[in-house]
Amino acid sequence: MPRVRPAPLTSLTKALRSAELRAIGRVVMHALAVGLAVGAGACLFYTLLAVAERALLEGLAGYEPLRSAGEHAMDFPMPRREFSPYAVVLLPALGGLAAGFVAHRLAHETSGGGGAAYIDAFHRRGGSMRKRVALVKIIATSFTLGTGGSGGREGPTMQVGAAIGALVGRVINVSARERRVLAVSGTAAGLSAIFGTPLGAALFATEVLYRDDFESDALVPAILASVTAHSVFVGVFPEATLFAHAPRYPFQPTHLPLYAALAVVISLVARLFVEALRISKRLFNKLSVPVWIRPGIGGALLGVSAATWIVLVNPHLDLAGRGIGILGSGYGAAQGAITGGAWIPVGWAGVGLLVVLAGMKILATSFTLGSGGSAGDFGPSLAIGGLLGGAFGRAAQILVSPTIDPGAFALVGMGTFYGGIAHTPVSSLVMVCEMAGTYDLLPSLMLSSGLAFVLLRRVSLYPNQPRSRFESPAHAGEESLDVLRRLRVASVFRRETVVTLQANAALASVVDAVLGAPEWQDSFPVVDAQG
Repeated sequence: MPRVRPAPLTSLTKALRSAELRAIGRVVMHALAVGLAVGAGACLFYTLLAVAERALLEGLAGYEPLRSAGEHAMDFPMPRREFSPYAVVLLPALGGLAAGFVAHRLAHETSGGGGAAYIDAFHRRGGSMRKRVALVKIIATSFTLGTGGSGGREGPTMQVGAAIGALVGRVINVSARERRVLAVSGTAAGLSAIFGTPLGAALFATEVLYRDDFESDALVPAILASVTAHSVFVGVFPEATLFAHAPRYPFQPTHLPLYAALAVVISLVARLFVEALRISKRLFNKLSVPVWIRPGIGGALLGVSAATWIVLVNPHLDLAGRGIGILGSGYGAAQGAITGGAWIPVGWAGVGLLVVLAGMKILATSFTLGSGGSAGDFGPSLAIGGLLGGAFGRAAQILVSPTIDPGAFALVGMGTFYGGIAHTPVSSLVMVCEMAGTYDLLPSLMLSSGLAFVLLRRVSLYPNQPRSRFESPAHAGEESLDVLRRLRVASVFRRETVVTLQANAALASVVDAVLGAPEWQDSFPVVDAQG
């Protein structure tokens, strides 16, 4: 029998399927490579931070941090020292100076939180970052947080992960579009490893890039890289949820108005937080000193504030010589707001303490971040939101019902606070659920986060966020975003016959024609005899 040639359409279909499979395989392999690299980098980053905190704050200052239930403490032999308020004042200043000097001399873009740098690199630099950024950011952040800087690991992790993803893209020589996707994947991988939130991290890395949109093209690679990095990190450090909580938070529809009121309170304080950071940055920029010295000044102000509180207030809370969340991320204070603690008084005194502590955390964070210290804003935002939520829950417990669990409001406050000011309502609520290891509060988080997202529309922690892909320089010129090229006349104008008016028509007939025209027509072309 004569050989039958395949139809052209069949050959084309096979070729397209083959190309699609190659593209999918390419994405998978790239995401796995980024996840492995970022997972290893996250292990190094976390170890350096833990060793620096243990050796400097605990070893030299005799300072014992207040930790959340799932935070890993680096345990190695070290002589126990008595608490020294002078060391607490001095260490953040020296750490700020060291971080400022390293960032200024080696990679100036590593100063500050890191979130804004990640967003800028994606939209305006094709996802590219200098090769040295990841290592310099790790060193600078270790100096800042290891000496007590009021910040979190999230912002630096975003920049470190994005830098590693961009470096992988440079090694394998990909296009600018693929390099941006790898930067997003690296960010998701870093957050997933450090916080143990694989789904929330992937959503966050794509959502934080815009105010009203998300980077859908990078979602699947971000998920793959996130899972890979999480697996690498868990292989080195024991897996644990960051925050302990009550066994169950049963859903109670009657409490939804309280969560709505919490969203209003959170939104008001979140505005103050963003404004405090803005004012602090402006004041530090006015100082007539070299840029790299400013983080040292911010560290000194932070140290004075923390030492004063520890010396004057903590002895009355049975926390003599211990931290209470002013230094570092503040997760320990948030843990107290969730599960309670012997250091929190009962009644209105406990409410007042948590509110004042939230104010102190805002002040401390403005010193660190406003001066250009290398630390993130996610950790302090969680702590502030948790403290405010815990205070609100305790007040509701007194005023409404003693059966109310303040811990539920503390957890909801965490996701609501950061999700509102970063415009990441979906990913923030998922990350909080993963950090706590429970989805019991998902409906309450959805309501509160949604309201805060609306109330904080004009407020943004990252001013360089475009509103959508249409405003992003990264997508400029893409055919998928060219509205006029994609739209057809038929999709804009109706197909019905348009009523026209004759130039020589009598006024009465014109009135009749207008009254008899369809409701959608509001313009009437005047034509001559030839139409």
